[in-house]
Amino acid sequence: MKKHDLLKDGNNIIRVLEIQPDKILMIDCAKRTMPVWVKSSVLDSFIGCTDEVLNQTTNFTVTVTDIENLNADQKRTMYDRYTLIAPILPFIADERMRSKLIGSIATEHNISKQTIRSYLCLYLAYMNIIVLAPRQRLDDIKLTQDEKNIRWALNKFFYTTKKQSLMTAYTMMLKEKYCDNMDVLADKYPSFYQFRYFYRKTKKMQNFYISRNGLKNYQRNNRPLIGDGIQSFAPAIGVGMLDSTVCDIYLINDTGNIVGRPILTACIDAYSGVCCGYVLSWSGGVYSLRGLMLNVIADKATWCKQFGISINKEDWSCNKLPATMVTDMGSEYKSENFEQIAELGVKIVNLPSYRPELKGMVEKFFDVVQANYKKHLKGKGVIEVDYQERGAHDYRKDACLTMVDFEKIILHCIMYYNSQRIIENFPYTEAMIAENVKPYASCIWNWGKSQFGAHLIKVSAEELILTLLPRTTGKFSRFGLKVNKMRYHCDGYTEQYLKGDEVTVAYNPEDVTSVWLLENGIYAKFTIIESRFEGKDLIAVQELQTAQRSITKGANQDNLQAQIHLARHIEIIAGSARRSADVSVKNIRDNRKCEQHKRHRNYMEGAKS
Repeated sequence: MKKHDLLKDGNNIIRVLEIQPDKILMIDCAKRTMPVWVKSSVLDSFIGCTDEVLNQTTNFTVTVTDIENLNADQKRTMYDRYTLIAPILPFIADERMRSKLIGSIATEHNISKQTIRSYLCLYLAYMNIIVLAPRQRLDDIKLTQDEKNIRWALNKFFYTTKKQSLMTAYTMMLKEKYCDNMDVLADKYPSFYQFRYFYRKTKKMQNFYISRNGLKNYQRNNRPLIGDGIQSFAPAIGVGMLDSTVCDIYLINDTGNIVGRPILTACIDAYSGVCCGYVLSWSGGVYSLRGLMLNVIADKATWCKQFGISINKEDWSCNKLPATMVTDMGSEYKSENFEQIAELGVKIVNLPSYRPELKGMVEKFFDVVQANYKKHLKGKGVIEVDYQERGAHDYRKDACLTMVDFEKIILHCIMYYNSQRIIENFPYTEAMIAENVKPYASCIWNWGKSQFGAHLIKVSAEELILTLLPRTTGKFSRFGLKVNKMRYHCDGYTEQYLKGDEVTVAYNPEDVTSVWLLENGIYAKFTIIESRFEGKDLIAVQELQTAQRSITKGANQDNLQAQIHLARHIEIIAGSARRSADVSVKNIRDNRKCEQHKRHRNYMEGAKS
């Protein structure tokens, strides 16, 4: 027998707290009364047992891992209770001192002595601090049949995308669970107030939003926003966020006819918020992305100058590609053409669909730009929130700006966004404050470019265009390099023409005059052999080829018929020819001269007559 051992005799379980030669201090673990001294002989019939037997007997399971599952309130309460009894534990064998300490602690903390005794006995019985935590029921809460029916009705009729009301779910529960075959309501059934009480008691907001509105709507509109801002995603310059939006304005062409709403595609640096580049176009997809990438690496002062806008280079000093590009799941961003930009060292990050908050910088850019021009262009083609409602004004009739006019406006809005808009909540560092960096996107960008971790990639326009061109498989043959059913040539590829290998080729769908053989990261230019296709786009060439095949196919039957007629004529003539029994092969040269003299004609005499 040792100190703190558990002993059992029948249903009685005790714990040994102190051992002296003739007596033992023990506590009844089942009754949990205050420790008492007993003679050693009293415990002769007891045998040793384990903590598992104690837990099973008292229906209280204590494990080491339970403390990790406690919430903050439970842990705080547990340690507070242990703090109350800790001064008593060294004097547990001294009944007089023990009682004195219990009284003083009760007075100091304004709680009853019995409460302190309960905590003390509970701890001594199990010798584990976890028992001082607020007691939890270990078995599942057993629901009544009515509660089970209410839970079934809520799951089947309320927590669904049909968005039924609580009263409808209650009515359907009565119909399905509390009516007989004749739909007669039973005498006893839960009231609507009981139904609503159970709903409120068990309601979880996350389950409510997801079940009724869907997971994507929850992630977009309701999920907790507990991130540390965009800087946790982009700690330095060099993370570009790409997206497109349809502008809220109708435009006309040069002749005054309505064209529609343009598409604005932009690249925004996630760290500073600066607009790295943009493109305004009538069509989106990969075409607009090529224009966007070229604008990102363009000299912005030169670009603005062609629109009659003069800017300082410091206000828009972006002429390199961000090393990381963040996109959504749009088809143009997932296409092979755009992913080829990774060959330049750019990393592509595709975000889940319907998660605009993950690229909040570019969404904010669109909001700021459109809010700036819309308030000044009312009545000039700008649409309002009611444009899809019945009887709303037809904003198309107000259109009066061309694409060139609108692009000038967009450029002015971008310049305001970059160099005049104050970023109030930017997380300034001590270094930024020391250098007095102004709270403008362009100033933060210019400062961030020189900092450790900034990652921008310098690339030429030609290299960027060649990288983003669509690719296909070409095949060498004796007739040249065949690409898209056209033949191309370049000096120095004689061996390849003879071997007939298949290769990867980049081509320009807008002009088939040239293609570029891609080999080991190097582009070799091939020019078209068939001059009739020079300067044409791929669609026009394919139409010509299709028309030619159609004409040729239409003449096939006539060609077969002509071959049949030819064969018949040849057979008739050959059949009527005299066949000599013995043909002499001597004097062939003399015979030839004789026949030449017979068939000789003076063509000048025929011309005079």
